[in-house]
Amino acid sequence: MDVIDHATARVGLVMGFLAVLNCQAAPAQASPTVTSSAVAGPNAAVEARLLEGYGKLPMYFEANHGQTDPQVKFLARGHGYTIFLTDTKAVLVLRQPDRKPSAVHQQLSLGQRQSPRPGPTILQVELVGAASQRQVAGIEKLPGRVHYLRGNDPTMWRADIPTYAKVHNQSVYPGIDLVYYGNQHQLEYDFLVAPGADPHAITLRFEGAQRLNVGAQGELILHTAGGPIRFQKPFLYQEVEGARRAISGGYVIKGGHQVGFQVGAYDPGRPLVIDPVVVYSTLLGGNGDEIGFAIAVDAEGHAYVTGRTESSNFPTSKGAFHSKHAGAADVFVTKLAPNGASLVYSTFLGGSGDDWGHGIAVDDEGHAYVTGETRSANFPITRQAFSRKHNGDRDAFVTKLAPNGASLVYSTFLGGSGDDWGHGIAIDTEGHAYVTGGTSSTNFPTTPGAFSTSFNGDRDAFVTKLAPNGARLIYSTFLGGVRYDWGYGIAVDSESHAYVTGETLSLNFPTTPGAFDTKPYSDRDVFVTKLAPNGASLIYSTFLGGSRSDWGHAIAVDAEGHAYVTGGTLSSDFPTTPGARDTSYKGHGDVFVTKLAPNGASLIYSTFLGGSEYDVGFGIAVDDEGHAYVTGRTKSLNFPTTPGAVDTSYNGWGDAFVVKLAPTGSALVYSTFLGGSQHDWGEAIAVDDEGHVYVTGGTKSSDFPTTPGVFGSTLKGDGDAFVTKYEF
Repeated sequence: MDVIDHATARVGLVMGFLAVLNCQAAPAQASPTVTSSAVAGPNAAVEARLLEGYGKLPMYFEANHGQTDPQVKFLARGHGYTIFLTDTKAVLVLRQPDRKPSAVHQQLSLGQRQSPRPGPTILQVELVGAASQRQVAGIEKLPGRVHYLRGNDPTMWRADIPTYAKVHNQSVYPGIDLVYYGNQHQLEYDFLVAPGADPHAITLRFEGAQRLNVGAQGELILHTAGGPIRFQKPFLYQEVEGARRAISGGYVIKGGHQVGFQVGAYDPGRPLVIDPVVVYSTLLGGNGDEIGFAIAVDAEGHAYVTGRTESSNFPTSKGAFHSKHAGAADVFVTKLAPNGASLVYSTFLGGSGDDWGHGIAVDDEGHAYVTGETRSANFPITRQAFSRKHNGDRDAFVTKLAPNGASLVYSTFLGGSGDDWGHGIAIDTEGHAYVTGGTSSTNFPTTPGAFSTSFNGDRDAFVTKLAPNGARLIYSTFLGGVRYDWGYGIAVDSESHAYVTGETLSLNFPTTPGAFDTKPYSDRDVFVTKLAPNGASLIYSTFLGGSRSDWGHAIAVDAEGHAYVTGGTLSSDFPTTPGARDTSYKGHGDVFVTKLAPNGASLIYSTFLGGSEYDVGFGIAVDDEGHAYVTGRTKSLNFPTTPGAVDTSYNGWGDAFVVKLAPTGSALVYSTFLGGSQHDWGEAIAVDDEGHVYVTGGTKSSDFPTTPGVFGSTLKGDGDAFVTKYEF
């Protein structure tokens, strides 16, 4: 979490807390105008983009220049609340979801206790025994200014009010400072404890809450008439010789609506780091069965999810391409708001047969590209598509949706007379779609000059690059040997090289000289292949596996051309590297995470990941710093988690997991279970430019963990898709 620069050198302990508020924001006593470039008469699309962008703006604190009660030093508006900061207390005003602003205006006054009448919830937070003389100051001044222009009396106007990213409450206790900050979705505050200061001196008193308790996950829950307010359990750790050392701690109810903190032993000479929190977690489904198979994220923090639904009442949005369920199983494509509270759009995609969405990607303009499989001869296809004919019992498809989800830019079949499945999709900066999957069609469409234009065996992987308009193939090639081969994951680098992973049973699967492993085992192996930009040759192609079965499920690539692969292995001799996090096979099946050199000749790192039972990795992503993020499924009670993670206890008959690996592969930066008391599994993972991590998969748990205010908090059918967003 952020620590103010001038305090870093002297801080021995930082305790960070997150308030998740499930009420709507109450306005202040006046409506401000923020200085900005104005556009006269924006159309609906522009207005929608402005509103979406507003949800990502950082919270700003206004200095009080007469726009509110004189006791207030600073005020800020969040998504669901307004906060007023005085010298001695913080006052949170939370609007009831069904209240109108006018009612809130009438009831808002500082120091007022929670009104017994319907209206805003007012919560006051005061530091018990704090210093009476302390200084509240805005820090990290922002360029924006706020203006209040009320009525026709200029003496009542307030202009050029400065704004700040944070408010620093200095020396609230001896050697302890308090900093408020956050964003539109959540309020955060840190206690900064200097060496020698006593964190046990901190005591908070809450007025306006009916009762307090500490939840099952260690979070503080304030029960109010307007609903619960949750303060995330603090997680404290220190970096000691490159490894995490967790500091125990948590909330302590002291009675009389007072709360203190229990803090274990720590080294005050080292900084303490706060772990990630769940930004939102939502279910997505209807009265049937759903699975989220793939997820992508855009620059504004919208999550795009695809998968399979059997629900006629799967949630769709007004104006979406197709709002009616068409077959036994349909593809769904859903775009979630950045806070997970609403659908930007949600649509069915399919025909009268079974249809599944397996892969999704999104471009800079917000077009979603989807691939999967269809058994519907009437699957929606566009006029100028590459192939408008359903060729076999099961065809792959590739569909590009408009940014608003209301129409198809293009949609095409992709297949031959046998069965064909699209499984993974990636896009380049020019809008070409790269697709991989599996085919049993000897006449699967290939292009002249492609690497392999002849069907090789029982089933081949394929790699296809489509033109931006979906009307033709730039290249299309088989990839396989004489037996069974399947492409699961695909990634593309800045030079248009396609990286593919999957599984092969073919002893003659094509490899390249100098690749890491050119000799197959007799059982199933992972393959990792990098294709030339024109699809005519292999830059490298290697086996990856041990003496038993191994599967490659997902692949990502960084800016330097390193490929990151995850999947599952039954091989105790799966190749690992010295210094990797885990070089020992643990159970009846382990996850593996492997990073390959750009030339495919060596492993940068390769590690097992798992416990004593069955574990498999389904999704992988990588950030700009080289951290690999992995999700999948575990049945191991002792799957490795990190201290202070959101969930360190195995929950049911199979849990999803979310892991962040150090760039060297030598340690877990973060690892958590994700699930409820039944079956849960993670299928795909994505990371945005700000380091937020998005996970989708499936759950059959009625107690799957969701967060307040999200789109779906209740399991609707036999199983639902889920989308969970973490902030690191």
